[in-house]
Amino acid sequence: MQLLKRLFRADKNELPGFQKQLQAVLGIKPGNDLLYEIALSHRSVKDTPEENNERLEYLGDAILSAIIADYLFKRYPTKGEGFLTEMRSKMVNRQQLNDIALKMGLKKLTRYNKFDNALRTSQIFGNTLEALVGAVYLDKGYRKTQQWVLKQIVIPHMFVEDLENIDINLKNKLIGWASKKGHALTFELASEKLEGNRRVFIMNAVLDGEVIAQGKGFNKKDASQIAAQKAVEHLGI
Repeated sequence: MQLLKRLFRADKNELPGFQKQLQAVLGIKPGNDLLYEIALSHRSVKDTPEENNERLEYLGDAILSAIIADYLFKRYPTKGEGFLTEMRSKMVNRQQLNDIALKMGLKKLTRYNKFDNALRTSQIFGNTLEALVGAVYLDKGYRKTQQWVLKQIVIPHMFVEDLENIDINLKNKLIGWASKKGHALTFELASEKLEGNRRVFIMNAVLDGEVIAQGKGFNKKDASQIAAQKAVEHLGI
């Protein structure tokens, strides 16, 4: 309860230097430092849902998806639902958001267990970016969040015309390659476990009985796509 009281009041002087550092990366001035502190806190350093960024990630994911959907709807007035849905997937997929987060410099701001080597190369920074979208939304409202997303994320980092020509479904690409070459390719569940309060899936890409890549995600589809991406890179397809 005490945390919630602090969360929804402006604590502008609570964290010296934090606003300046965050403003340099995000290009906006925070109105409530604590919101952004939570958005930047991974569950590996903050256990409880009210202190880590998972709830804000959930909110930011929905807000970001809505903003991108609106952007695409207006940019492509004659395109159908299938095209718009695929383009949105290309723009907000986990790997894309993680790459953008790294380019924005969020890795140096994210608070996570740096002794966990797996986290250093994981996609938690894309999750942090989604959490920050949620924080901006609560801090500034939808309209300003929309403007911020377009200015700081979409225009400088999401090259939409290039994305039109990218095949995001690497799993289908890999399956097609394997079929053409006469290889047996399957995607198999390696493990399923709870991390914090979220279920995590590990999927293997298996080529001719040999595991060639592994992907981790919060659902089997995302984990398979990550495994497929790694397999494509490994095979040089």
